[in-house]
Amino acid sequence: MKQLGAFLLLLSLGIFLSLPLINRYEVTDESLMRLKEKMEKTEHWDFFRTEIATLKGQTFNKFRFLFAINKKLENIQNQINAQYDDASGKKLYEIKNYQFALMRECGKGFPTQQKSLIFWFLFSFTITGGLLYLLPMFWEGLPGIKHNGIFFSKWTNRGILGILLGSILILFYLILYFFPYLISEQIALFDSLKALWNPNAQAGQWFMYGSLYTIGVWVMGLRMFAKYRHNRYQQLRTASIMFFQLVFAFIIPEILEFLNQPYIQFHVAFPLDYSFFYDYRIYSYIGKADWGYSGGTMTFLGIKTGILFLIWGIIFSFIAVPLLTYRFGKRWMCSWVCGCGGLAETLGDPFRQQSDKSLKAWQFERYSIHLVLVFSVIMTIFVILSYWFPSFQSIGYQLRSIYGFLIGSIFSGVIGTGFYPLMGNRMWCRFGCPLAAIMGIVQRFKSRFQITTNGGQCISCGNCSTYCEMGIDVRAYAQKGENIVRASCVGCGICAAVCPRGVLKLENIES
Repeated sequence: MKQLGAFLLLLSLGIFLSLPLINRYEVTDESLMRLKEKMEKTEHWDFFRTEIATLKGQTFNKFRFLFAINKKLENIQNQINAQYDDASGKKLYEIKNYQFALMRECGKGFPTQQKSLIFWFLFSFTITGGLLYLLPMFWEGLPGIKHNGIFFSKWTNRGILGILLGSILILFYLILYFFPYLISEQIALFDSLKALWNPNAQAGQWFMYGSLYTIGVWVMGLRMFAKYRHNRYQQLRTASIMFFQLVFAFIIPEILEFLNQPYIQFHVAFPLDYSFFYDYRIYSYIGKADWGYSGGTMTFLGIKTGILFLIWGIIFSFIAVPLLTYRFGKRWMCSWVCGCGGLAETLGDPFRQQSDKSLKAWQFERYSIHLVLVFSVIMTIFVILSYWFPSFQSIGYQLRSIYGFLIGSIFSGVIGTGFYPLMGNRMWCRFGCPLAAIMGIVQRFKSRFQITTNGGQCISCGNCSTYCEMGIDVRAYAQKGENIVRASCVGCGICAAVCPRGVLKLENIES
């Protein structure tokens, strides 16, 4: 059964990755008109109509078409710069953005014409393969948590397969963030899923990513249920992660988009949601007319939904988060609610033993995570100041652009997830998450949460330290009988789950 499941998973992955190689492209009058509807600046249309129309009547493969349209886009950019005497990088970026739209609208091959059939075929095979592979885990072996062979596996101990997997993840994130036109066929497949929420909308790169993210959490969440089936805490925690990812991170935002409401993820707090105070987000909430926002087309108790979303985000970030962290520690967010933690706990669980337990790593962690927090606060201050003082707009945009690239893309995405097989599953949570830094300060000095130890029962087996994803040397505390109060601890409870003597216990100490 497991072999059949693995075969179906690999077959689905192979077909998914091969789609760009078998697709074909052709510029037609219909594709040009669809492109015109998507153009952010209609004044560019005359340039596009003249240049892109010269490609009509030809059939291209993926890479020949990309080369051809890049030359055309470069010509268009030069014409625009000559007319407006403005060769700014911003305008060049706007023109390059049309690469993805051209790829989407000019596709004519089998992957484009049969994208719905291919999507549901791959979706069915992936889910079936995942279930066939995971279901035997529910009845295999004796009771208890098993980590058999984990340090002998080439997948989970930085072997050749683990390095290959990490490289694939890193490449995927680089393409997703910076070159989405290279995977336009894969993104187009998700139009079928998007249609369940909004029949008139096309899937974008972030909808595809959110879908894959949710599928990953749920499939690997089932693995967590199987692996930790004798531990109630892990069962409840995994169920919570899966629920919040599906409902709050995926379904509710899609419903809000369909209802033409402002975007928000109700379970994500600032500064993890670092764009919360950006102009386009605030204007969408308050309904600034000259920016084209209505502030939400619905009302509740006579108040527009956008205003309610803004109020909720502020209350949740600055009141609820500190209070809940005081009562329950970071675990209520990092191990029960947060999507970043959810992916780390499910998809990243096989790699938790790769976290660095050295003193140098701990020292670096304390500097890096608080530097990111300071950066996010400074960036937000300048963004807010730019609302009232135009002289701050330039530096505000520069800071948020730098933060979005270095932290929002490279650190949290490329490194945070791509390095799972190489450096453990909590790279972002441990070294970069600014919300974790804030909650860590509360947890370290004021929270009721701690892990209590019974040193007299410790046999120094080292399981707790080995499988601590945050790099904490739990055994050192247990040997001395010291309770564990660390800013980095996310309260996942794995240390207690793998302890053969019941030495560790997660508790909320009453003050």
